[in-house]
Amino acid sequence: MLVEKVRQSTQLGKQEGNISMRQEKDSLGIFNIPDNAYYGVQTARALENFPISGIKADSDFIKASVFIKKAAAKVNSELGQIDKKISDVIISACDEVLNGSLADNFVVDVYQAGAGTSHNMNVNEVLANRAIELLGGTKGDYKLLSPNDHVNCAQSTNDFFPTAMRLAALIKSSELLKALDICSKTLAQKATEFSPIIKAGRTHLQDAVPVHLGREFEVYSNIFRDHKSRIENAINELKVLGIGGTAAGTGLNAHPQYQSKIVTELSNLLGTNLQGASDLMLAMQSMAPFVAVSSAIKNFALDLTKVCNDLRLMDSGPTSGLSEIKLPAVQPGSSIMPGKINPSMIEMVNQICFQVIGCSSTIEYSSQAGQFELNVMMPVINYNLLHSMRILTNALVIWNEKCLKGITANSDRCKEYAQKSVSNATALNPLLGYLKTAEVVKEALATGKTIEQVCLEQNLVEANKLKEVLDLEKQVGK
Repeated sequence: MLVEKVRQSTQLGKQEGNISMRQEKDSLGIFNIPDNAYYGVQTARALENFPISGIKADSDFIKASVFIKKAAAKVNSELGQIDKKISDVIISACDEVLNGSLADNFVVDVYQAGAGTSHNMNVNEVLANRAIELLGGTKGDYKLLSPNDHVNCAQSTNDFFPTAMRLAALIKSSELLKALDICSKTLAQKATEFSPIIKAGRTHLQDAVPVHLGREFEVYSNIFRDHKSRIENAINELKVLGIGGTAAGTGLNAHPQYQSKIVTELSNLLGTNLQGASDLMLAMQSMAPFVAVSSAIKNFALDLTKVCNDLRLMDSGPTSGLSEIKLPAVQPGSSIMPGKINPSMIEMVNQICFQVIGCSSTIEYSSQAGQFELNVMMPVINYNLLHSMRILTNALVIWNEKCLKGITANSDRCKEYAQKSVSNATALNPLLGYLKTAEVVKEALATGKTIEQVCLEQNLVEANKLKEVLDLEKQVGK
């Protein structure tokens, strides 16, 4: 609603119908803005310039942005850069937003002017106008309190935006890591549940030596565990902040103590140990930390795709496939074939994996697109990283509840395939040698007989010894 009003504002006068308008002025001139909007002229220009996707800033990114403004207001007041009365109302406005107010005023499209100036000014203007009201003024009276001079004091989009990106990713990653941990634990429980079941192993999608079904699920659990560790390690790089670098990393217009104090304040607000970057120019030029996190998440998505594909194959059937496990039915699988059930939850997760991989590619291309003192592609890096985290987290949570927890094993089918597998003959190598065992396998395949039958008919191994060697429990080991 607000976006549409702003698009029309250049044709509107002070009023149209019941829509009350106010005028604001920036360096480019006067702009009409809906009077109930807390954003200001620069946000309004961004709305007019970038009606691209309709996708707005992620809620955790807004939260991270407001954390920075709150910390900056407090520190700048302590350092004598802004009046305490001004600082107090900015902080109060920040707290209102953090508690859920004014959310519909953060309206800039994620595809916007390079480096994120539009988002920064959207935050500055919303907080400034609410703070002005708290001082008893009216929205747009920037002589009373300025979005630039007060809310943005000691900041530039150059250091604000990459810092907000880091904080938002840190906030959002906690839920992703939790989701990985939950899935890992569920898979570990299934590993215990399925530990007695022996199934045919497969390599190259062909028969291989037998394995425990439980061990396969244990491996899946460990895949999740190891990727959680990799992602955590990459995320730690985001705890180094370039805040205080202001324009181009020079620190211009910031108090000498500003960086150390605001990093401490942000650490307190987030409840984690952050540190200031030793090279402020580096922190705004290189997007390597974001690429590292995105790559770690993509790496997980690749393995997750493999796990999903395994589960789909093991569930294939029910009469013409493997049907070694059964995935929970969550919806009818066909609009024409009655009774058909598809692996819907796994198909959804596969789609999420492919989207995450695509987002990572966007981040990689954007990372190398910076020039000189700034990477202007930060908005699209930020959107794709947070989008990946959000959809992957949501997918894992629902996948765990509606799929993993309800997986059951078809032990009879697993046993049947394990007993029929000609690769069980591998255990005969020490007795017969590789080449002779290969002849036994060929004979079994040609005649439809079992490995045991061929060996007994050709008197290759004494019956009791043969039974001991071909025992599946001994073959699979622990």
